[in-house]
Amino acid sequence: MTATPSTPAAAAAPVAAANDLAFDVIVIGAGYGGFDAAKHGADHGLRVAIVESRDMGGTCVNRGCVPSKALLAASGRVRELADADHLAGFGIHAAPVRFERQKIADHAAQLVATIRANLTKALERAGVTILRGKGRLEGPQRVVVRESGSGIERVYSAREVIVATGSDPFVPPGISTDGRTVFTSDEAINLEWLPRWITIIGSGYIGLEFADVYTALGCEVTMIEALDRVMPTFDPDITKIAARHLIDARDIDARTGVLAKTITPGCPVRIELVDMATKEPVETLEVDAVLVATGRVPVSKDLNLASVGVETSRGFLPVDETMRVLASHEAGAAVVPHLWAVGDVTGKMMLAHTAAAQGAVAIDNILGHERRIDYRSIPAATFTHPEISSVGLSEADAKTLAAQEGFELGTVRSYFKANSKALAELETEGLMKLLFRKDTGEVLGAHLFGLHAADLIQEIANAVARRQSVRQLAHEVHTHPTLSEVVEVAYKQAALAVGA
Repeated sequence: MTATPSTPAAAAAPVAAANDLAFDVIVIGAGYGGFDAAKHGADHGLRVAIVESRDMGGTCVNRGCVPSKALLAASGRVRELADADHLAGFGIHAAPVRFERQKIADHAAQLVATIRANLTKALERAGVTILRGKGRLEGPQRVVVRESGSGIERVYSAREVIVATGSDPFVPPGISTDGRTVFTSDEAINLEWLPRWITIIGSGYIGLEFADVYTALGCEVTMIEALDRVMPTFDPDITKIAARHLIDARDIDARTGVLAKTITPGCPVRIELVDMATKEPVETLEVDAVLVATGRVPVSKDLNLASVGVETSRGFLPVDETMRVLASHEAGAAVVPHLWAVGDVTGKMMLAHTAAAQGAVAIDNILGHERRIDYRSIPAATFTHPEISSVGLSEADAKTLAAQEGFELGTVRSYFKANSKALAELETEGLMKLLFRKDTGEVLGAHLFGLHAADLIQEIANAVARRQSVRQLAHEVHTHPTLSEVVEVAYKQAALAVGA
């Protein structure tokens, strides 16, 4: 199954004898991917150590999905209470809304502390050894840990090593950050202040979620998108309806096809905008603050990957579907013995639950239980108000697959405006698009916008994981009245088209 890398660095590095190995598995990085790998391994009897130089829990717990959802929960309440027209539909008339920025920030910080402590205790109870410091590879089966504080370096050996070092925000060239007036999501989750006018660079899920927070709390937002449409990574039909409600209906000035060539921190912050196609100057903005939400880059440059003969692509580690690290991204590259990678550093689906799934897959393969990860069945969600979610293939990819395999692609739409629960909530703006094979009825993917879309997507994700047909799914009974009936309607519509 494995092949030894032919690079001189890998060949020369000494490999510890089996009886000298201190651990069965060493995990470098204690984010969600590293945590799940370490705990899963320890729960199955492996001697596991985990190395972390920053806060336990990685990006998700400390600087990402956990604190941002706390901010979205609080700001969402403010938005709901401030929507006089919506409340009037129920016959409710509320007093002017007041909120305390610091207490909202404290709510997020307290949630982070709680989950971080819970995660750490879970590892300790499972018997995982926690090594505080920065880890790097030192040839096959060896990890060097530079201890936090003392700076002392210690060498540890393990039968298998899992790299789970995650990612950091990407700051494009020409943009300077100071953490106060120009910052990334790492600083934004602290909610240290509310700029009167903030520019958000990027209209992906991070930019959309923070635009949701800032507009709810009274900030004016300008959104800059280099590509020719906002929300370029989302399904086009979902983008149309979502952009109307999340951008156009709010105090957001969205500009597309322009690039922030330079951003200079200060009071005010200066943004030099140029045309994306021609690079000609368009305008110079002066705003109170800028949030840079232009994606993320892997944390891998200090791992000493050369010592095991691994070549990265833009810093991402090449892996196969079992999470074994490959020598390069080239087709047919050899497996690097005893080395695995999970999470954002692999560049697959940069989501916390993807990292966790990869961690479990890596451990199962280490235990000798052959498993491969199924990225098609992993859902994604954007926690705006309302939410956006998706799973499986995009419509463009589904069309390509249909042409390659010679089947007809089916597409149906189900609307929240016909759903009893959505009508009761006065939240009827929503759409689900279901993609399926017309020959077999197999569900290929789904894209949603609407109330609790992030929860609804899981049902379709399960169907994709099992490669189920809408013929079966159309007979499943859904609780009435619930939003899940939006999914039921789509399944039934699709079933009528199968075989037609």
